[in-house]
Amino acid sequence: MPNAMPSESSPLSNQLLVALPALHDPHFARSVTLVCQHDGDGAMGVMINRASDYTLGEVLQQMGIHSDSEALQSQIVLAGGPVHPERGFVLHDGDREWDSTLTVGDGLFLTTSRDVLEALARGDGPEQAVVALGCAGWGAGQLEQELVDDSWLMVPARRELLFGVPLEQRWQAAAGSIGVDLVNYASQSGHA
Repeated sequence: MPNAMPSESSPLSNQLLVALPALHDPHFARSVTLVCQHDGDGAMGVMINRASDYTLGEVLQQMGIHSDSEALQSQIVLAGGPVHPERGFVLHDGDREWDSTLTVGDGLFLTTSRDVLEALARGDGPEQAVVALGCAGWGAGQLEQELVDDSWLMVPARRELLFGVPLEQRWQAAAGSIGVDLVNYASQSGHA
């Protein structure tokens, strides 16, 4: 088990927030966000369906980390959210210990330390990993109120959605995993 920072148990941790069509905030419209931590002080998550302007090769180069892997070099880095857009977040599986890791759910972790990126560059990092710049944050009670206001659909996090489904399909696929068709939802509710 990784040297993970404990997280308080919460019904919102390890859940996907799927933006409903009525959510018009440009930061979150049509987004899918994995809630990584939720407690009395608020919530933190990483959007998993938006590409940033960077590849992982460019990020590693900026950090002075070398990798010969073309697949790693060309991997798209996600735009994880509007908070701390300069900070890297690695969402991954595995059971190895990293310097700064938060346990999101069973076998799912969020690491912010450089060591996981160095391991990925060497080819001995987690089997499944995505890198994001920035995160999403909510103050105490804010996310709960947004759920009451029908801004979000809550969906259990599933690995295939996090690591296997193409970015442009994740919004509909996440909602579809619980039987919701967002295209029909939008037309029935009168929103485009």
